[in-house]
Amino acid sequence: MNRRNFVKLAGLGGVVFTSGLARGAGTYGSSQDEFFFVQLSDTHWGFQGPAVNPDAAGTLPKAIAAVNALETQPDFVVFTGDLTHTTDDPRERRRRLAEFRDLARGLKNPNVRFMPGEHDAALDDGAAYRELFGPTHYAFDHKGVHFIALDNVSDRAARIGDEQLGWLKADLEKRKRDDRIVVLAHRPLFPLYPQWDWATRDGEQAIDLLMPYRNVVVFYGHIHQEHHYKTGHIEHHSAKSLIFPLPAPGSMPKREPVKWDPAQPYRGLGYREVEAEAGPVAWVSLDDYDNRPGVFWSYVAAALRRSGVAVPGTLPAAARERAVDHTFLLRLASVLAGQDPPVTLIVDDLHLLTEPA
Repeated sequence: MNRRNFVKLAGLGGVVFTSGLARGAGTYGSSQDEFFFVQLSDTHWGFQGPAVNPDAAGTLPKAIAAVNALETQPDFVVFTGDLTHTTDDPRERRRRLAEFRDLARGLKNPNVRFMPGEHDAALDDGAAYRELFGPTHYAFDHKGVHFIALDNVSDRAARIGDEQLGWLKADLEKRKRDDRIVVLAHRPLFPLYPQWDWATRDGEQAIDLLMPYRNVVVFYGHIHQEHHYKTGHIEHHSAKSLIFPLPAPGSMPKREPVKWDPAQPYRGLGYREVEAEAGPVAWVSLDDYDNRPGVFWSYVAAALRRSGVAVPGTLPAAARERAVDHTFLLRLASVLAGQDPPVTLIVDDLHLLTEPA
């Protein structure tokens, strides 16, 4: 079984999201710097609700079996919060956390990391979580990438807090401005939809601390769906849940789990592989105005140039919004075919493009 297909195992839906954690226009020192890890999130062990997920006790074991079946094991696995479903009973909370821990031990990968969600930690300031899993925030390095796990859930007010922000500041001061940095969190650091508790009240302070560093990516959970966003140059990517999907932000009057569809079981559930590759990354974010071939390709050319690709010639998109010189595209294709290492092009909101090139 290969890494590209493992999310489709055992009836679980979902699409793998791959992100190159590159040094902007630079490259890795060697192929030994390449690696991948698996992010699982929002397992909500202990949840009961047949109308939402009649297989609530089965999705986590299925995910573990799927990861174990990979031909190449990830460098590590990380659970980004809401390991268990909330309960007011402290004894039941510890029982669910212990059961989750024992299930996670079924992963044959020896490198498994954990983070709390508000369901695990908000009612007791993370006390039970720390008893079973250790610190709620920490940092580590792996193959040239610095990872920072932030706790934005133990505080009931959804704050990181001054003490942890001071710790983050001190940690970042040890880093070079072009270091590759991955931040792991449960809640989004930016105000995605505060009305639904999809925000961190002091998350902007964390983003401000990260902003001077040129190569930062944030992976989080909490919202039970994929969502991709940028604050300046910092990318934010959310993961699907393993228990139930939630509606798109603000799309419904209330935030309620999407009901189970027997015709499409496990729809909206999934988990993520994140791959660090030896090569530059170019990012293009689209809006409605960009649904014009000349505008789109000018943005692609600019993004590729910023990532270090020697884009040929010029593209006068402003003068020819609805047309593009196909000779330019052929020359660009030739350059990209010879790019070594290859460039990763990420196009955000591709569905907005409907006009032919």
